[in-house]
Amino acid sequence: MPIDPYIVLLLGTVGLAALLPARGTAADVASGASTTAIAFLFFLYGARLSTREALDGLRHWRLHTTVLVCTFVLFPAFGLAARALVPTLLTHPLYQGLLFLTLVPSTIQSSIAFTSIARGNVPAAICAGSFSSLAGILITPLLAAALLGNSGGGFSADSLTKIVLQLLVPFLAGQLLRRWIGGFITRHKKVLGLVDRGSILLVVYTAFSEGMTQGIWHQVSLARLGGLLVVEAALLAAMLLLTWYGGKVLGFGRADRIAIQFAGSKKSLASGLPMAGVLFGAHASLAVLPLMLFHQMQLMVCAVIAKRRARDPQEVLDTAPGASAAHVVQGQPQDRVLR
Repeated sequence: MPIDPYIVLLLGTVGLAALLPARGTAADVASGASTTAIAFLFFLYGARLSTREALDGLRHWRLHTTVLVCTFVLFPAFGLAARALVPTLLTHPLYQGLLFLTLVPSTIQSSIAFTSIARGNVPAAICAGSFSSLAGILITPLLAAALLGNSGGGFSADSLTKIVLQLLVPFLAGQLLRRWIGGFITRHKKVLGLVDRGSILLVVYTAFSEGMTQGIWHQVSLARLGGLLVVEAALLAAMLLLTWYGGKVLGFGRADRIAIQFAGSKKSLASGLPMAGVLFGAHASLAVLPLMLFHQMQLMVCAVIAKRRARDPQEVLDTAPGASAAHVVQGQPQDRVLR
């Protein structure tokens, strides 16, 4: 099963923050750089999103609605139900992080990669991931305000203002400028991808440095981490089953069900980490820990599922409802599956 190399870098960044946390003036500089990096990330997200591609995907509105319901309704419902596990399995801070995990949007690249491997509806996976990321810029902060409240690290009107300025405004600016800079971004997508990931590493370092200086890591034990992993494994299993069999109940064909399963069962680390930095401030380190663990878990499990789906016999592909040539796309997985 694959180990995402970027997860190794993220864990290394956490270790660096534990050994050499930013303090004093260095902490102020890191915080300012992190704020700038978050704004730049969402500017790039806006500039990359193809408006035409998103509008074309509206024709498959039932599938996209299903993915959005899975992402922003079913996931949060499970997150709220996990409140019953405090304090037996989870501490309250870890539960807050788990609940935040259930509120963030779906992935884009990994959904496309796994859908492609499994010979599913790749165009639908592209659009579903894009819609989810776009909706998450608005829905995730609103859900956080409603479900986390002040216990989520001081969510307030000031936090909402920061979200608008650091997330929404840069995103809209990227969309507006896409006409002129879209070609440049496409030509330099590898370099900008490195900038993307470097910015997220900076956000993680800043968050975990603040956590170290405030001593919040003394609240987490190995037993609590083990409990968190058990809960996340159960959450992932529940969503994988619901998306697959729920798609069948709703009348979707095999190719569409694959796209629903991979887009509707995962959460985006790339979107969630910057959002946590804005929403949780000094408490962001514990808030992003459940998301980081869930991200690696979903990659490992979905890789196995995708390979098994790829071995389906040809007669299954030919007879599955909706498995038309336009939907069944065979291809190689994306190189990077962070989002």
